[in-house]
Amino acid sequence: MRDFHKPQRSSVWAQNGMCATSHPLAAQTAIEILKQGGNAMDAAIAGAVLLGICEPQMTGIGGDCFVLFNRASSNTIHALNGSGRAPGAANAQALRAKGFSTVPLNSADAVTMPGAVDAFCQLAEHEGKLGIDQILQPAIRYAEEGVPVAPRVAFDWKNDVETLQGAARDWYLVNGSVPSVGQKFAHAGQAEVLRRIASKGRDGFYSGEVAEDMLAALNSRGGVHTADDFAAVSASKDIPISGHYKDLELLEHPPNGQGATAILLLNILKQFDLDSLDPFGAERIHIEAEASKLAYDARNRFLADPDHTTQLEHMLSPQTAVQLAQQIDPKRAMNWPLPANSAVHKDTVYITVVDKDQMAVSLIYSIFHGFGSGIASDKFGILLQNRGAGFTLEERHPNELAGGKRPMHTIIPAILRQNGKVMMPFGVMGGAYQPTGHARFVSNICDYGLDPQAAMDAPRAFADADVLKLERGYGGDVAEKLQDLGHKVVVPDTPLGGSQAIRIHDSGVLEGASDPRKDGCALGY
Repeated sequence: MRDFHKPQRSSVWAQNGMCATSHPLAAQTAIEILKQGGNAMDAAIAGAVLLGICEPQMTGIGGDCFVLFNRASSNTIHALNGSGRAPGAANAQALRAKGFSTVPLNSADAVTMPGAVDAFCQLAEHEGKLGIDQILQPAIRYAEEGVPVAPRVAFDWKNDVETLQGAARDWYLVNGSVPSVGQKFAHAGQAEVLRRIASKGRDGFYSGEVAEDMLAALNSRGGVHTADDFAAVSASKDIPISGHYKDLELLEHPPNGQGATAILLLNILKQFDLDSLDPFGAERIHIEAEASKLAYDARNRFLADPDHTTQLEHMLSPQTAVQLAQQIDPKRAMNWPLPANSAVHKDTVYITVVDKDQMAVSLIYSIFHGFGSGIASDKFGILLQNRGAGFTLEERHPNELAGGKRPMHTIIPAILRQNGKVMMPFGVMGGAYQPTGHARFVSNICDYGLDPQAAMDAPRAFADADVLKLERGYGGDVAEKLQDLGHKVVVPDTPLGGSQAIRIHDSGVLEGASDPRKDGCALGY
């Protein structure tokens, strides 16, 4: 039990249904959908789409999603890949010929096809109860009426505003300025697009006037996208991958997501007696940081579009983890930076919902960097992701940019099972941090007995290229010890990620946790 003298938050407990996400209005919307007779999938989609209005710097219908879920009274986990592909005419050699060594972040070359809308429509039709029309009504209303800007959203908006270009500045500034905390942000263009999706399904977005608007914005900036590229977007079913840590099974989305990195990282950490270490001490941080370097190196070399990933079995092999763990010196940091073939970002939203029938949905949804590519369509103001920056331009690399290919993705939803039973959908936002965040969250629960809220409240560290980022929640003595071990310690301006989780207890009671690093909450009824 937490110390009630300290300024922390309690877990939220309920029995009929629960949502945990990064904005209260989205959580409330999900609960309202459940009360209207919707299931967890209906509620998760409704909340996720609204997050594109509440947190437009993080996500939107011009982006991608990944989803893990089970069906009522079942412990089988299903996966849907809602990530878009590069346009058919995309070509790495063309960019190399222009002198680029990486895909330029704020260009049409970085814009892959937006996959989330197709995924939401498929899921609403095949897994939901209410239909996409009813699901989208709350987001349509809020887009028209406006949403007061929350504190963390205002902080991120100010940091990312320079990304906005052209029409995006008209749509995502209020009277030409970054909105302040409490100022209302509305988006009439997106309300209209959502009405068309509600009426026509995916065709309201991927064809006709809306698709033409996005296409014009891209082509005017040199994009090679075509109407056929938009029409061809289709989310695909996948089989989750998994690994075990003590008595828990961690299920992750397979490539092109980076979930395998989290499993590999935990497999490495299993080789050490973490539970004998101070959970907030330098020794644990050091082992985790060194293991992360090795796991991320494997990610950067192997993970890509599933049709091009050939080393997944190797990454997930316990023997691989044993061999990598032997490279870790408990007394000295590795003196090398991570290969930087994947653009780093911190901008994502995550939502999880569990309903009265214990259907659990773990959904993550993003436009990659803050405000994505910074390119928005003129008429409807659809902000387009720059997920193509996740490709490499390295020749013959499995993640090399090519037409019709999906880039390596940083966003990863997760679900924990215990004794074969669905126990907890969870997610940790924060771009490249996410695999480390997943591993730390699981370790906090397994190794140190923390409840979900305490596990996400706890301070975080992250080996990011050649520095070790250390949140201010650690004491100065920890930083000194890490420096003595050879780490270059920095304190980031922005906290590391944000997380959400719902634990399903054997009694059927639900326990929700929501990260204080974001504006959100867990709500139940």
